[in-house]
Amino acid sequence: MALALCEMMWLKSFLKELRVLKNETMLLHCDNVAAINIAKNPVQFDQMKHVEIDRFFIKEKMDSGALRLEYVKSRDQLTDCLIKGLGPKDNELACNKMGMLNIFSPS
Repeated sequence: MALALCEMMWLKSFLKELRVLKNETMLLHCDNVAAINIAKNPVQFDQMKHVEIDRFFIKEKMDSGALRLEYVKSRDQLTDCLIKGLGPKDNELACNKMGMLNIFSPS
């Protein structure tokens, strides 16, 4: 999640430099409830030292209002079609949600 946040921050600064984007809160969709809980509630997960630095980084961005975490069901995660093999039905659904069109489809 911290790596995705770094990528989002870079992309946001790039788009601001191009004067395409205003200063808005970034929305990170995540299908991992445990990861969201760790980021939102640091006291509950003090025993997990290996994620401590990432957690503080994410929490800092959330507290400043620069980031908002939102849970999304795994089946609704659009990025899955880019990194996982999907069946034809799921692939078509994901492509439709992203606004992609089949240029070879008869109209």
